[in-house]
Order: sequence, then structure tokens, then C-alpha cells
Amino acid sequence: MRETFRNDSSAGLRERCRPLPSRPADARRTVRQVVHERCAACAYTCDAGALEDALLVTSELTTNAILHGGGITDFDVDVDGVGVSVSVSDRSDEIPVAAAPADDHGRSRLGGRGWPIVCRLARDVTVADLPRGGKRITAVVPLR
Repeated sequence: MRETFRNDSSAGLRERCRPLPSRPADARRTVRQVVHERCAACAYTCDAGALEDALLVTSELTTNAILHGGGITDFDVDVDGVGVSVSVSDRSDEIPVAAAPADDHGRSRLGGRGWPIVCRLARDVTVADLPRGGKRITAVVPLR
């Protein structure tokens, strides 16, 4: 996993490499840490509700990558003054879709609600094909 930090110095971009998260809880912990560190270092304001939204988006993206995408192959977090960007890559070429809440017989389905949650909470969501197969989903959640 790469945590990407932007700073205003001439040094530009610096990265810290860590192992990929193997569980959504690991990814949420990383996002919480990166947001707190970056907001403190740059005097950004981060609303507690906005952080919870970012953690929920992180959980949904990583859960979907594990359950439907063949596992997490890359994970990035970036924070700027207006939002937190979470990127999750997996092995699947399938584009996420919202599943109907009920089957053809009207019975409720389990799951299928994560993608609509991501799309509702993030101000920008992109899905990109990766050169060697798989996809990368990036969601930007506003900090305020």
C-alpha cells in the first residue's frame, strides 16, 4: 500500500510503503491515520462526519475488492484541503453495479448496497481499467 502525501515544499511528493490491507478494518485504520496526520500537519479542517463517510467508502471499496474482485492488488490514500481520495485496485475487469434489493420473486437479497453507498458519499468516483487486467476505483470524499 502506498500512502501519498502532498506538501508545499520543493520536495514535492513523498511516499511511505506499507503492506496492502488484507481486511477492510486495516484499510479503515490506515485512512483514519493518514487523514489525522495530514490534517494536523497542514491545518486542514476535517469534520468527524466527513471522516466517517470516508471510512465507510473505504470499507465498501475494500470489501467489494475482496468479495467480488479477486482481492486487493493496490491501495492508496491521499488527502488535500478539500477531500480524501481512496483508491482500491483488484483483479476483476467487471464494473461495479448496484444489485436490485429483491430478486424476481420479491425476496430480499443480502448485499448489493455497497456501490450505491460509495456513489452517494463520494463527490467523484472513477473506475479505470489497469494495463495488466483488473481495475482501479478511486473515490474522493469531501472533508467538510
